[in-house]
Amino acid sequence: MQIKLIASDMDDTLLNNNRQISPRNEAAIKKAIEAGIVFTLASGRMYCSMQPYAQKLGLDVPLVSYNGALVKGALSGKVYVNHPLKLETALALLDYVKQQGHYVQVYMGDKLYVKEENEYSRRYAEISGIQPIALGEDIYHITEAPNKLLLMTTSDKFEATWQDVAEKFKGKVDVTSSKDNYLELMEPGVNKWQAVKQLAESFGIKPEEIMCIGDSNNDLSMIKNAGLGVAVANAKPQVQREAKMITAGNDNDGVGLAIENILTAQVQVPE
Repeated sequence: MQIKLIASDMDDTLLNNNRQISPRNEAAIKKAIEAGIVFTLASGRMYCSMQPYAQKLGLDVPLVSYNGALVKGALSGKVYVNHPLKLETALALLDYVKQQGHYVQVYMGDKLYVKEENEYSRRYAEISGIQPIALGEDIYHITEAPNKLLLMTTSDKFEATWQDVAEKFKGKVDVTSSKDNYLELMEPGVNKWQAVKQLAESFGIKPEEIMCIGDSNNDLSMIKNAGLGVAVANAKPQVQREAKMITAGNDNDGVGLAIENILTAQVQVPE
């Protein structure tokens, strides 16, 4: 099996615990690109939050942002895929969130909106590098279809809230998570794998020629379906179970090690 495209998650996968790309990871990615392999980032992050990392790596490919809701060129800014959450659904979800008293973030036009700044928004800004815009009560009355909604809860309410949202909005929203208290609400059918697969098709690359690397629930679709699904050592148990390979953790150059293994295996010895 020849790997022709690699898609990596960012937080807790490619990025170390200081939210940086290690020198070994960066070197391995650049070697893969030099070898003719397409490398891209597939994240739940906003496109604008991904761009600085893409620039550091010198990527000139479409980036998979918002868990696949938006696929946009790293340099060109060309939009390849745009599947926002239906406005009607988003408003119903926002009404539910208001009634339940949950914290929510709304992503529209690659900008981040919150009701008001608090410990959740400050922590998210620290992780993403993006400052939120406080809308007050207007957050519940948006007029534009958002790329996604992000609902945050405490760990003790996480599973119950996930189930409640999934049941009440069955068929209208897909629910996933990237961290233990993040519920990510997407348009049905939107996930990282669909976006990565579509991107691969544009390069004439088959699913079995794709390697995907990740750690969390929002990576499961691509870990399960890629020709080579790779989990970092710190990945959730359900992700490790679906992976064909487990590499080192995000703080120990796991992405770089996985890529190095692939490059070594694909070296052709001249006759």
